[in-house]
Amino acid sequence: MLSAILFDLDGTIVNTDPIHYQIWRDILLEYDVEIDEKIYKSRFTGRLNPEIIKDMLPNLSPEEGEKLAEEKESKFRDKAHELKPIDGFSQLIASTEKHGLKRALVTNAPTKNARFMVNILGLEEIFHTVVIAEQEAAAKPDPTPYRVGLERLGVNPEQAIAFEDSPSGITSALGAGIRTIGVASTGEPMKMLEMGAFMTVYDFNDLTMWTFLKSQIGLDPVGVNV
Repeated sequence: MLSAILFDLDGTIVNTDPIHYQIWRDILLEYDVEIDEKIYKSRFTGRLNPEIIKDMLPNLSPEEGEKLAEEKESKFRDKAHELKPIDGFSQLIASTEKHGLKRALVTNAPTKNARFMVNILGLEEIFHTVVIAEQEAAAKPDPTPYRVGLERLGVNPEQAIAFEDSPSGITSALGAGIRTIGVASTGEPMKMLEMGAFMTVYDFNDLTMWTFLKSQIGLDPVGVNV
């Protein structure tokens, strides 16, 4: 029986990629490195800043890389105040509350960003636990963050599903044994299915998703008939 849902943050609950992409593009141009959206999706999405900087700017020292990462995330927080959750998210949360499902947030976002996003999106009271990967032994695509989420919620993988938008996130959730729904806010649905996601959605109003949830525990969307 389904008893818990675990959510990624960036690209899953809220589409932050346009902001991240533009900031990275502007910063890298200062180093005469130009990226496009294809490069961004393949080499940035779902990765930690140290990995990105080592990949894109290998000549920077660790200290320079750390300073650049902080500069980049500060610029993100300056621009992120008007972000809103993806359509249908509040409806899904209301339904999980009605049916007593546990909820976890599992994110690769830097700690300052994760706390900032949780605050501006009003997520403090929504999740029973928040797992920030950089505070754990390993980050996505390693399964550790999702295993930590399951442990904190006190549920087995078979009792949970995850929502993820990135290849590293899908790999992490599946590695922890969790059935995963791909959120195609930025990625390609077919690739998500090829990676092992059992379903893809563009937002949380998807009727196929709701039909699945109803088949699991009778979870109806609040205010909508399926």
